[in-house]
Amino acid sequence: MTIKDTPEEWEIRATATPFTGNKTSVRTDDVVMPDGSVARRDYQVHPGSVAVLALDEEDRVLLINQYRHPVRHKLWEIPAGLLDVPGENPLHAAQRELYEEAHVKAEDWRVLTDVYTTPGGCDEAVRIFLARDLSEADGERFAAEHEETDMQHARVPVGELVDRILAGDVHNNCLVVGVLSLVAARAGDGLDALRPADAPWPARPFAA
Repeated sequence: MTIKDTPEEWEIRATATPFTGNKTSVRTDDVVMPDGSVARRDYQVHPGSVAVLALDEEDRVLLINQYRHPVRHKLWEIPAGLLDVPGENPLHAAQRELYEEAHVKAEDWRVLTDVYTTPGGCDEAVRIFLARDLSEADGERFAAEHEETDMQHARVPVGELVDRILAGDVHNNCLVVGVLSLVAARAGDGLDALRPADAPWPARPFAA
């Protein structure tokens, strides 16, 4: 048996979109099950996201602290953002988010991992990049708004972040998956063996 996710789509007898928001919507599908029965499935339709694990020369990860209203917490996270433009190149989106949220640029980019954040209730796909060779970005800082006006920044050693993750002190999906993927990659074939930044992403196809 090959352990690899495979695309598949079961028959949909009916579909509706009972809610459409600014960036996402809710869809209801009546899906035919393997035994022929039909089950209703409600889920959030999401454009997809990118996230950046930015690693500096002192082996510290660049973090931001931001209020997240749905969970009523201020969470430590890595820079991330929506794929606002259909078909947008995810690397370009990640570079933009790193600039806007941290005023940082990076010279070396790799794909760290790709994940579906909550596949039981949302179709969001996230590509997490590893960014290295960091420096201050040129030009003026991006004008923050909404939750970002209260944003804090920190650079935390990888080892300390692993401890915080395993202690249950940090919970952001992309931070947890990104840091543990980084540690696993180092223990394996090394960071230079990671996929290139423009590697195909079937979950969110993009133009070169």
